Order: sequence, then C-alpha cells, then structure tokens
Amino acid sequence: MNENTHDVVIVGGGAAGLSAGLVLARARRRIAILDGGAPRNAPAAHMHGFLSRDGMPPAALLEAGRAELARYGVEPIAARVDDITREDGPDLAFTVRLTGGATLRTRRVLVATGLRDDLPELPGLRERWGKDVLHCPYCHGYEVRDRPIGVLATGPMAVHQTLLIRQWSPDVTLFSHDQEISPDDRERLAAHGITLAEGQVKRIVADEDGLQGVEMADGSVVERGALLVQSTMIPNDALLTGLGCAREDGLVPTDGMGRTAVPGVSAAGNVVNAHAQVIMAAAEGSAAAMALNADLVEEDVQRAVDRDRVTARRAAGFDAAVEALITETVLGDRRHGL
Repeated sequence: MNENTHDVVIVGGGAAGLSAGLVLARARRRIAILDGGAPRNAPAAHMHGFLSRDGMPPAALLEAGRAELARYGVEPIAARVDDITREDGPDLAFTVRLTGGATLRTRRVLVATGLRDDLPELPGLRERWGKDVLHCPYCHGYEVRDRPIGVLATGPMAVHQTLLIRQWSPDVTLFSHDQEISPDDRERLAAHGITLAEGQVKRIVADEDGLQGVEMADGSVVERGALLVQSTMIPNDALLTGLGCAREDGLVPTDGMGRTAVPGVSAAGNVVNAHAQVIMAAAEGSAAAMALNADLVEEDVQRAVDRDRVTARRAAGFDAAVEALITETVLGDRRHGL
C-alpha cells in the first residue's frame, strides 16, 4: 500500500469511533476519523452509567476524547460520508467518498455511525425528548426518581418497561394509547401497584418548568413529572448494507470483535447494537480496534513472507542461470583445448 492509504478509516466520531481511534493511534496505525456531527444523545444534558464519567454532558465526553486523540496526532475530520466502495485488485482496500467529492483510501473500514430515534407523532413530545421525556430507565431513571412517571405504550416492550421503571418510583401509570394490554399483563401491572390509563393520548402537556402531564383524547389530563417512551430505533447502517452486509432481525450482525461478514469491514456501537449504552459503545469500539490491528498485522506479515519468497525464487533462478553459464563456458574452453 502506498503512503496515501490509511490503515483504518473510522466513520463516526462518537464514543465507539473515538475509543477505536485511541486504540489504533496507540498502535501507531495511520487512521482517519470522520465525524458527521450528529450524536444521538445530543438532546440529553448528562449521560450516566459510565464509570468515572457519570453525569458528564455528552458533548464534554466527546471533547475529552478528541483531546486524548490529539496527543497522538489524530484529529477527527468534520465530514459526512456518501458511500464506501471496495476497490478492484488483489489487495483488500476501500475508497471512502465524502460529501463534497473528496476521497480517502483505506485498508480497513470501521463503521460507528450510531442510530436515530423515530418518535411517536404527538404534540409536545419531541420538544421534551432527552429532558423529561426519556427512553431508558438505566440512563435517566435515577434523575426522575420518586416523581409521578408515565409510560407511553408504543410497542410490545411497553409492559416490561413499565414494570422496570416501577423500581424508581411508587407512582407509575401506563398509557395504553393504541396498544392492547393482555389480561395477564393487566394482572401483573396491578400486582406491582401500577395504574393503567386506557384510551388514546392526545398530546404532551408542558410549560417552561417542564413536563406537566399527559392529555387524553377526552380532554382529561393525567399529571406526570416524567414520561418514558420506547422509540423506534433505526440504525444508520446504509454504509454497511452498501458494502454488502446483510441485516438479521433489523441489525447487521458482527462477531464478538466487531467484524461483519464482509472482509475488511467492521462495526461498533449503536449501529449494530441498538441497546448499547455509551460505556458499552466505547468498549465495542476498543474491541473492534484491537481486532482490526491484529488482522492488519497478519496481513503485513503475509506480505513480508510473500516478498521474501519471490526474492528467494528470483535469487535461485539467477544462481541457476549463472551456474549454467559457467558450465557452458568451462565446457567450451575444454573443447577448444584451453
């Protein structure tokens, strides 16, 4: 590979991408990190559950990660990627095309582009998303502890989520909205002290102080201080599928070290693991980076072996030619009596 080819191009500058970049930079690999600048957790004021970083604003974590990478001479590039294509030829290499026309060549690709949350179309909901309209009890449950909490039923996990959030508050209401709640689930909810509010939800009621309640279709308002909503999580995996990665159960599968089924293509974080918290995404990025470096080492060693074999064959061929020339010369001299 020539000096203009990167060892790894990382697409995504979140926790997974930056963590992978740190490992690869310390392994002295030539890398580029491309950051589209739209992290999923941007609406949240703080992130939680990350040992040593609990309560840190998400933007502060990214800033700290970039500062650590800068010590190794790596600065993420603010850029969006339009597509990635496999190059023709004997070597495993890719061309990464950026919005605007620039391209990068790389031996390996790590996609860490995360996911996006598709929210129910209810007036007032999107404006409170990441504040007091939440999706993860483990991420934000402690911050709304002991408040009256609501859960908006949007899918099959609604009852599970409701039973879970009961751990953080004694006052929990499940809004069935457009979901059917089975008799068994009604029994479980009642046994756990959870109220079931049946009927369509009309809108989310909020003011400058935050969420006030949930308005039903009949005009009644159930006062709530926080609301859990299960979003539809859509992976930003177009680059992966464009490279030939197939989805299984809605996600591109990887092995335990981030490798996809397509040689040379790895992925980490929410793009392939919808339920990964920040600390999990960072760990997945680190694991993928170690696997990528190991793969590159094996490739480098094999190339060196192949070079040595070619050199040895050429040397053997040269020696044989020289020996034949000497033999012919000696015999010729003898024939001429020399």
